[in-house]
Amino acid sequence: MTDNDAPIVGIDLGTTNSLVAYADEAGPHLIHGPAGAEDVILPSVIGFDLSGGDVTVGHTARLHAVEKPETTVHSIKRLMGRGFGDLRAESKRLPYRVLRRGCEIEERDVASVVIGEKFYTPPQLSAMILAELKRRATGYLGREVTKAVITVPAHFDDTQRQATRDAGLIAGLDVVRIVNEPTAAALAYGLDRAETATIAVYDLGGGTFDISILRIEDGMFEVLSTDGDTHLGGDDFDHCLIDLFIREVHKQFGVDITTPTIKQQLRTLAEEIKVRLSNADEAQVEIAIGPKDVYRRVIRRDEFEGMIEPLIERTIAACGRAAKAARVRVDEIDRVVMVGGSTRVPLIRQRVAEAFACAPYTAINPDHVVAMGAAVQASILSGAQRGMLLFDVTPLSLGIETMGGAMGKLIPANVRIPCKATENFTTFQDGQTAVKINVLQGEREMAKDCRSLGVFELRGIPPMPAGLPKIKVTFLIDQNGILDVTAVEERSGKNASVQIVPSYGLTRDEVKHLQEDAIAHAREDMSAHHLADVRTTVEFDLNKASGMIQKYGHLLPAGQRDELTRQLNELKELSKISDDPHAINKARMKFNHKTVPLAEIAVKESLKDS
Repeated sequence: MTDNDAPIVGIDLGTTNSLVAYADEAGPHLIHGPAGAEDVILPSVIGFDLSGGDVTVGHTARLHAVEKPETTVHSIKRLMGRGFGDLRAESKRLPYRVLRRGCEIEERDVASVVIGEKFYTPPQLSAMILAELKRRATGYLGREVTKAVITVPAHFDDTQRQATRDAGLIAGLDVVRIVNEPTAAALAYGLDRAETATIAVYDLGGGTFDISILRIEDGMFEVLSTDGDTHLGGDDFDHCLIDLFIREVHKQFGVDITTPTIKQQLRTLAEEIKVRLSNADEAQVEIAIGPKDVYRRVIRRDEFEGMIEPLIERTIAACGRAAKAARVRVDEIDRVVMVGGSTRVPLIRQRVAEAFACAPYTAINPDHVVAMGAAVQASILSGAQRGMLLFDVTPLSLGIETMGGAMGKLIPANVRIPCKATENFTTFQDGQTAVKINVLQGEREMAKDCRSLGVFELRGIPPMPAGLPKIKVTFLIDQNGILDVTAVEERSGKNASVQIVPSYGLTRDEVKHLQEDAIAHAREDMSAHHLADVRTTVEFDLNKASGMIQKYGHLLPAGQRDELTRQLNELKELSKISDDPHAINKARMKFNHKTVPLAEIAVKESLKDS
């Protein structure tokens, strides 16, 4: 098989959950994990075992988050491409430690997660999630997966997109395209539709929000505009509840419940309450405070909605801006597609319906649609899917800092990509041989209010009187929305080099080193993953068997229930202490064979009940 024939998968790298999918002639298919066809969602959670050095990703890591809060990493997407200065407020809410990593280049502000004595950058941690998805896809397709389309929030800036690409490289993936999440959702939505329509994609996930307005016509998907917030999502709804609990417990009992363990417990509790309130009018809260005291509270849906309404209003305001930028009226939008798990909140659906004067479209699973769309884009790139074209736009304006600290825009927001712009510069001092250019991204008029992507230093300019050099700088945004910059001093005819110093991300040398490190440890990493997979499968089987024993064990012959319980406990203990995945799996299969009579009883009893 040639490299051109290698399969390309689609990956939704999410704040809360991640998925991988593959599309063939029959359409996109979600790729499942070791627990079977229903195991398509991989929690974006990474667990570190400091004693044994093991790293787990997904359900097992999330299962042990409360008991190991300081070594369990979640919501890493909110840290991608952001400096420590950006994350001071966010880091206070997290049970694990986020610190500024020491850098040789003083201007850099790289945030890292500290586990034990090791520092991990967000791209390194995201790479662990991507590596697990890659492994799932390789097992599912029966051949090595090395290429992927990865989705990002539409409003991710250049640094955040670069960080996502770096994560893919570290995981051993050639990231052939980065696609905006709402655009991917539109691809999945419009796959079997020949209609001409203007649609809005409202995408509210665990950590980010996007709204995109698209036009679908004759297999062409054109993004007209996009707006959003890369720091607004379901996590923020959870924080509203968490902050309430912390305040009321402190007021009622005088106790501070912000230790790492309790932070993780509160996060889990808040998420459960949020989900319950999507289906019920109220939810009961109980938090043990010391050996005797208990904090009890009933949270009503209308009370919760009052807490999160300002956040929802921020999304609605962004919808208005996106429609205005697309130059479409609300009544010209044919359908609003809902994407992301947070769109299940009833108030959100109500407010979206009011804003667009139409019922939102919810027929596609909001958790699955982005990965499916990414797989469709992957099939387009591989040539398997024909007759479809995708045109996206740049989410934010790009420019440079000019004299006086203003933001000089070269490429405005919502311009179709790929695109290019050039700007001419000169020197301000006689004999000047270098020019420093601060590249900015944002919509404000002053440089201090925009995001600095990095400093471009043009060196080697021949000494000339001020104003004489002609320096031509070109900005090029590729189809991934990633910026590339070239520069030349035209009067002398000499090409000059541009050195990009990333302010928040990894340098190319750092990425290369991490890639080589991943390759060097691939075999032991694979063994660790195999062991983690087997333990996860055992845990799943034991929970299922335990439930059957509890419900139907009394129908077994005398002594057989006790024997089955004993074998269950032995397998549970073996799974904990053994590092041999083959021995554990062999014991699991033997135990499952022993549970066949109980499973048959369970089926018969279920049929009676029906």
